[in-house]
Amino acid sequence: MKNNYFSQNITVFHGRSAPEEGYLAGYAALLNAFDLQLPLPDVLSIISHKHKHYTTPQWRIFTPRHQPEDTLMGHLTFALKYEGVELGLLKKLFEKVPEHELTKVIARERTGQYSRKIWFLYEWLMDRQLNLPDLTTGNYVEVVDTSIQYGVVRTMENSKRHRVRNNLPGTKDFCPMIRRTAVLDEFIHADLPERIQTIMGRIHPDIMARTAAFLLLKDSKASYAIEGEKPPQNRAQRWGRAIGQAGQKPIGTDELIRLQQVVIDNPRFTKMGYREQEGFVGEHDRLYGTPIPDHISAKWKDVQQLVNGLILTGDKLEQEAEFDAVLAAAMIAFGFVFIHPFVDGNGRIHRYLMHHVLLRKEYVPKGMIFPVSSIILERLDEYRRTLEAFSIPRLDFVEWRPDGKNNVHILNETIDLYRYFDATKQAEFLYSCVMQTIEQTFPEEVDYLEKYDQMKDYLDNVFEMPDKMVALAVRFLEQGNGKFSERAKNKEFQELSADEATQIEHKYQEIFGIKSS
Repeated sequence: MKNNYFSQNITVFHGRSAPEEGYLAGYAALLNAFDLQLPLPDVLSIISHKHKHYTTPQWRIFTPRHQPEDTLMGHLTFALKYEGVELGLLKKLFEKVPEHELTKVIARERTGQYSRKIWFLYEWLMDRQLNLPDLTTGNYVEVVDTSIQYGVVRTMENSKRHRVRNNLPGTKDFCPMIRRTAVLDEFIHADLPERIQTIMGRIHPDIMARTAAFLLLKDSKASYAIEGEKPPQNRAQRWGRAIGQAGQKPIGTDELIRLQQVVIDNPRFTKMGYREQEGFVGEHDRLYGTPIPDHISAKWKDVQQLVNGLILTGDKLEQEAEFDAVLAAAMIAFGFVFIHPFVDGNGRIHRYLMHHVLLRKEYVPKGMIFPVSSIILERLDEYRRTLEAFSIPRLDFVEWRPDGKNNVHILNETIDLYRYFDATKQAEFLYSCVMQTIEQTFPEEVDYLEKYDQMKDYLDNVFEMPDKMVALAVRFLEQGNGKFSERAKNKEFQELSADEATQIEHKYQEIFGIKSS
């Protein structure tokens, strides 16, 4: 322990400015007192000198009456009561606190709800029992306070020894947590699946099928574009077909490797399957080839264990009808890309997993794909910030040196950085993409196809124009903002008289709502 006092009076903590002066409380106090080496929780707590209780994006400000007892148990109790479960921090803390000391403080109030939660979490995280007898009486309490974080219901398990219900939304080898925020609660209560059904009920099945097909190909191309690639049409279509099959098979090791094989067109220079070397995302120093990481992947020796945990967590969340599908998709998809289990193909499979989880949890009807990648491509800077919110804070806690082969050699144990993390920012980002799809992308595409069909009927009825010529005419008119180019009038549509070309332009402008210049 760094000092005899847990609660320090601060205005700045680890480079993060507090909105006012106050005493560290809960997880921040424990992190400070035990000098825990891990990324700061997204939101920290202080006890203000004033009688004002409020929150900011990075701080919870409590009044003096909330001041906990300045002890290990006092701050642990405060943390679980007001801040929720921070598994990574608790694991680091339990590794530092002598087992006999923790046993002693739990034994003082063994039947208290927070003592029982701490006791359970110690044994769950550390995989060993404290020298305490099983409890035989007392009401069961849930480990996760669902007013603070999202937990499971259907797969919740009773621990008779501790008289607690384990409603953690994951497994020991992969358990991200998501905080309840006003943003997420608003998304969840908007009942977006019902809105999808309403939209689909108003649209002709043919239009819906064409919308789905177009968005599928668009999403496939966008997923490559995010990686800075422009694949040939057949490769984009092949990945589009794979996305179209999302949700049909459960995710397992074999299925993930099959997806990598679909993504990687030419495996000559890529080791397929799980990595057998370390990995990072970033650049190399131009003079010496030294890695300059933006993200360091999980150690290759930990990949199998982490992905197995992710798969089991995915299976668990599939069984949870009450656990929101978009939250589950964020946990699994972002968890996968943070682990980065493959040498190549991680990004596209990560975005595939968003589709997969939404379909497995029946959030969207079969045959309908949210064009998540095309939305991400429009919001690429925001997407990068969402990835960096995980990656950048962890760079300080991965000890590495260059391996002499343009890669990193990791010197410390890092598995818990990828097992346990706060996925709130990732969930908020993914939900905003889903909302944009429902409110903007679907309606715009359906509106376009309905107008296209009106234009097609007009050209067919008046000019008996074949489908290929209709598509060409509409493309020229789109490019010319409702006008044919001189090239189009003199070449592709030279059979039209000047009056007929003008008539078609006016009809296009009328249908598509373009003001003639």
